Amino acid sequence: VQLQASGGGLVQAGGSLRLSCTSSGSIDSINEMGWYRQAPGKQRELVATITTGGVTKYGDSVTGRFTISRDNTKNILYLQMNSLKPEDTAVYYCAAGLSIILVRAARPGYWGQGTQVTVSS
Repeated sequence: VQLQASGGGLVQAGGSLRLSCTSSGSIDSINEMGWYRQAPGKQRELVATITTGGVTKYGDSVTGRFTISRDNTKNILYLQMNSLKPEDTAVYYCAAGLSIILVRAARPGYWGQGTQVTVSS
């Protein structure tokens, strides 16, 4: 399984970005998916997860601002990020695996390579 994240960049505070994560390979083994982020000097943090059936869960710091979604026909995971803040600056990673419990525990099985999001004040 390969996960390819894209869509990161530099944006001003209050702006928006949409991240994408395209999966390929043995996609039957990656039913459950999510996004994590890691800022310099900090631990990797759960941003959002989504099950095959569309059940979503968000980290407290992004609830109400970020929306996770997926297109199962195209094998693409999205993260719409609105009202961005400087503290959202981080490398964002997509994650995928068979178990939503393991995805939520940062043990998904598969990680993408990360895409940098920088929010300026």
